[in-house]
Amino acid sequence: MKWLLVVIAGILEVLWASGLKYADTLLEWIITFILILVSFILLIYSYKKIPVAAAYTVFVGIGTAGTYLIGIYLGEPFSITQIIFLLILLTGIVGMKTFTNEHESRGEQ
Repeated sequence: MKWLLVVIAGILEVLWASGLKYADTLLEWIITFILILVSFILLIYSYKKIPVAAAYTVFVGIGTAGTYLIGIYLGEPFSITQIIFLLILLTGIVGMKTFTNEHESRGEQ
């Protein structure tokens, strides 16, 4: 459940980051602002349950990869080199999540 909050916050980050480019009306800006707010509230709440560094790394990774892929879908230019480096980034994020000892980082035994 605790990591689910981070994943949902990351998905919302993809939506609001993409929305920043395309928001033109007041309603679209309000929706974008609400997505930002909910995204960060979920992320802050997850910090109370899991280490900040790991949660933020996963959050930013989801946002980076998702926003990049949405950009490609919407017609923005891309290259194989960018995709290779995106995969390297995602490998590091998976490693950070996998090798984070949640009990040790909070001083618990």
